Amino acid sequence: MLTLSACSGAPGPPPEDTVAPTVPTGVTATAGSASTVHVMWSAATDDRAVTGYAVYREGRKIKDLPATTLMTDVVGLAPATRHAFTVRARDAAGNASPPSATVTATTLPADTEDRTPPTAPRTLRAIADGSRAATLTWTPSRDDTRVTAYDVYQADTRIHSAPGTATTAHVTGLRPGTAYAFTVRARDAAENSSPDGPRVELTTAPAPGAPPNTAPEELTAMAAGGEITLTWTPPDTGAPVTHHQLHLNGRLATTIVWGTTPPPARATYTFPVQDPPGTRYTVTLRAQLPDGTWGDFSAPRVVVVR
Repeated sequence: MLTLSACSGAPGPPPEDTVAPTVPTGVTATAGSASTVHVMWSAATDDRAVTGYAVYREGRKIKDLPATTLMTDVVGLAPATRHAFTVRARDAAGNASPPSATVTATTLPADTEDRTPPTAPRTLRAIADGSRAATLTWTPSRDDTRVTAYDVYQADTRIHSAPGTATTAHVTGLRPGTAYAFTVRARDAAENSSPDGPRVELTTAPAPGAPPNTAPEELTAMAAGGEITLTWTPPDTGAPVTHHQLHLNGRLATTIVWGTTPPPARATYTFPVQDPPGTRYTVTLRAQLPDGTWGDFSAPRVVVVR
C-alpha cells in the first residue's frame, strides 16, 4: 500500500493579516481660505506596512491618499462654514484603523473683492532636526486684510501649510543626508498668494554609518533667450568628476560628459528649451563617483523659461 504525505519542509502559506494599523495621531485642520481647509496628521504604524490614508468630512470619505502623504487640502467648501474631519490608516490587506480624533475648522468669510496678495515672508531660516525633519522660521508678511496661511514649498511643490498667525513650521518626512531647498509664500482668505520669500537650504544629517554627502553644491540656474544655463561646484570625490546627470522635474534629461579635462572648480552647462515663456522647471544634478555609481542629488533649483 502506497502512502503519500506532505513534505514536512515545505513552507506553508503566510498567515492572514488581520491586524489593523494604529490610529493616526496629531491630526490638525486649518482653514486656509473661504473655500479650503488644510488637514495634516502624523504617520500611523502597522505590523507589516501602512499603504494609505482616508480622509473623512462629516463622516463621509472624501479622499484616498498614499502612505507617503500626510497632508491634503480639502477644497470647494462653502465660506464661513464649520467642518469636522477624521483620518483612518489602511494596510495592503484592507484592514483600516479606527477613526482619528475629530478636528474641526471653519472656513473664512468670502471676500471676492480682495485681489491684493500679501507681501512675501522675509528672512527665512532652517535648522535640520536630525536626519528626517527640519524647523523653518520666517518674518511675518503683511496684507491689506489679513494673512490666513503660510505655504512651505520644497522646490516647486507645496509640502506643508501653517496658520496665518504662525512664523514657524516643522517639516517631517525628509530623507537622511539629503540636500533640500525651501521657500515660503503667504496667502489670504481670497486665495491671493505672495511671491516666494527668500530660499533657504539645508542638508539633513546622514544615517548612521552612511558615507559623506556627494551632492554638487552652489547650483544656480538662469534662463534667457530660449536657453537655461547651469553653474555649480562638483563634489570632492578624490578624483575628477567627468559625468553629471541632469534631471528636470524629477526625470533624467541628459548626462553631461566632459570631452576634455573637467573644470577644477565651477562647472557650466547651457542647454536649449523649446517650451513657451513662463514654463517652470525644477533642476537637480548628481555626479558620477569614481566607483561608477551616482552620488547624491543637489538641492533643487526652480527656473522659469524667459
